[in-house]
Amino acid sequence: MSLIKNSPGWAADEHKIFADSTRKLFDAEMAPNIEKWAEQGIVDREFWKSAGQQGIMGGSIAEDYGGFGGGIGFDAITVYEQGRTGDMGWGYGIQSIVIHYIDAYGSEEQKKKWLPKLVSGDRVAAIAMTEPGTGSDLQNVQTHAEKDGNHYRINGSKNFITNGHTADLVIVVAKTDRGAGAKGVSLIVLETEDAEGFRRGRNLKKLGMKGSDTAELFFEDVRVPTANLLGPEEGQGFYQLMKQLPWERLMIGITALGFIDFAIAETVKYVQDRKAFGSRIMDFQNTRFKLAECKTKAELLRSFVNDGIARLEAGELDAATASMAKWWGSQTQNEVMHECLQLHGGYGFMMEYPIARLYADSRVQMIYGGTNEIMKELIARSMDV
Repeated sequence: MSLIKNSPGWAADEHKIFADSTRKLFDAEMAPNIEKWAEQGIVDREFWKSAGQQGIMGGSIAEDYGGFGGGIGFDAITVYEQGRTGDMGWGYGIQSIVIHYIDAYGSEEQKKKWLPKLVSGDRVAAIAMTEPGTGSDLQNVQTHAEKDGNHYRINGSKNFITNGHTADLVIVVAKTDRGAGAKGVSLIVLETEDAEGFRRGRNLKKLGMKGSDTAELFFEDVRVPTANLLGPEEGQGFYQLMKQLPWERLMIGITALGFIDFAIAETVKYVQDRKAFGSRIMDFQNTRFKLAECKTKAELLRSFVNDGIARLEAGELDAATASMAKWWGSQTQNEVMHECLQLHGGYGFMMEYPIARLYADSRVQMIYGGTNEIMKELIARSMDV
């Protein structure tokens, strides 16, 4: 199964070659390590470098910054293939988000300094949005940055930060004007090495995504050069966040499709081999009907996300449609995981079977990137004109 199996309009021959090489890397170096990463709570840095050497993190970035100058479709393929491998531990999604923030809003000096190392896997990135008291309400973050000469002093804390323990580069969402609401939010890039006052908390224990290091971050008078502000002036952060959210939300829908394809393939293999009452489980009508429903949902989602990718490539993906991809994709993903686990019977409850891990990993897709309830509100607002 493939994201581009029906040759969507945005996909060319180079996308198919890229998909094949990415799948080979993931099958060889990701799939055998998923359980290991889950047990240790972190993905090995060697894998980041392997992915960088393969060139799969810079498909949409210009050659001047270490990429090969393609479009967002290459990133979409990487996201899908990770899901199709059955992994949600590797934090490429966040890496991609940070790369695109820097590419969109960074100065020439910032791009040349940071993008090549992110594309190569020599540096791992995080984006510090969520706080203990604020989830989706980004305009009311409490972390703040005050100017001190040619530096900012950052104070505050963040929670649920993906890549939090491995990140060498963190985009911090902070208030540079605490009385200006959304207009006081700025994005500041922190290089974590030897950053005095910067502290990582515990690696959080989660229901799923156990291979992903998810941390608390603490900032106590952390000095960051004012040159690390993203954008030409302060107060642009909320606009920048909103502008980039369509890719983040579409990406969640693409991940959902990868997981669904993997889960269906695993379940088909299981029900073809397993017998009950003298027959293969695959031969029972209920099994066949349930799998037919799952397959149909997968193909509907495939068409939807491919349309979203084409729109994003053309600069036409609006927030409401991206929200639909996130809501529908994650909702469908969880429905399919439920049905596939049920078809495994008692074995579906055993962690030695991938479907149990997929079931746990899938749940967060309905929460991060903006909860599905927020997605419905955004969709509804687009209708109330």
